[in-house]
Amino acid sequence: MTNKLTVALLFGGRSSEHSISCATAGGVLAAIDRDRYHVIPVGITRDGAFVLEADDPARFTLDAAELPEVFDNGTRIRWPESSLSRQLTVSDGAGYRSLGNVDLVFPILHGPFGEDGTVQGLLELVGLPYVGSGVLASALGMDKHFTKTVFQQAALPVAPWRTLTAGDWVEAPGMAFAAAEELGLPVFVKPARAGSSVGVSRVSSLDQLAEAMRVALLEDSKVLIEAGLRGRELEIAVLQGRPGEPTRASVAGEVRVTGRDFYDFAAKYLGASGIDLVCPADLTSEELAQMQALAIRAFDAIDGAGLARVDFFLTDDGWVINEINTMPGFTPISMFPSCWLASGFTYPQLIDELIEVAIARRAAPAALHLAV
Repeated sequence: MTNKLTVALLFGGRSSEHSISCATAGGVLAAIDRDRYHVIPVGITRDGAFVLEADDPARFTLDAAELPEVFDNGTRIRWPESSLSRQLTVSDGAGYRSLGNVDLVFPILHGPFGEDGTVQGLLELVGLPYVGSGVLASALGMDKHFTKTVFQQAALPVAPWRTLTAGDWVEAPGMAFAAAEELGLPVFVKPARAGSSVGVSRVSSLDQLAEAMRVALLEDSKVLIEAGLRGRELEIAVLQGRPGEPTRASVAGEVRVTGRDFYDFAAKYLGASGIDLVCPADLTSEELAQMQALAIRAFDAIDGAGLARVDFFLTDDGWVINEINTMPGFTPISMFPSCWLASGFTYPQLIDELIEVAIARRAAPAALHLAV
């Protein structure tokens, strides 16, 4: 007998952020408290197959020369057949065998087909508790157009933008050029539903716009053209409290761009030069309090759960929210764990907190129902 909780760690996936999800898995596998948790690593291949992966953090080290990957090893994971069971099973070619009951799923997936509410919907259907935001908040957080729309409704500051579809670009490309001129150069062109700065371009002259649109449309059929802002780029981490407890925000981290156009994929994950990450950021107590309050309001505005990272610009006119990330990276150089480590957590404690909050939140409605 054991009192350990069984956690299914879900990573990889069909998005362009597949390797970053694998690297996050490596970080969690290395840090999670094995005296408290039994871990079942479940990888998702780029084709969408659920496979039983190796419980080996070193296999998922983030290396620019060879990014980590979930390969099809021939196994297949079968999720519970209904909400009456929590049993996970696996086939390795000789039929299915039980992996035991799962107490919680930790879906550390980034990008579409994982961070956007799709996997959350699967887990809701089979009744498995999981870390992080639900279907609605995940979908809202993934789609930059609707994130900004919700933030505007909640009176939260966002950068001006225009949204165009692939059809708009084909039928009326002049709309994109008009939007860029109206917003004022430079602008940023972004896929609406992608993360890790994949497909993002900085456009400082109109002759760069067509290529930026092409790159963004490779990732999504909907694109944002967003006004470029002058100011400090800061990020802050959010943790939901247990039932009855408030949501918390960490100290802030700052991204200092010294030799690149912006904080792109290579700088975020591959250690490319031209970016300095500073945590904690040099802010006054009043500035930090304002940022923390705005981050929590943004988290609440999308009905977030579990965790998030909220990205800001501090401009001469005040705070502007850039975006919210409902499943931020946990790689060794990621800002979400860095902010909480600077706020007093250890990496294992942070994982404990995410798991405990998810379980407590899932149990709260059932306890309320029984009380009634």
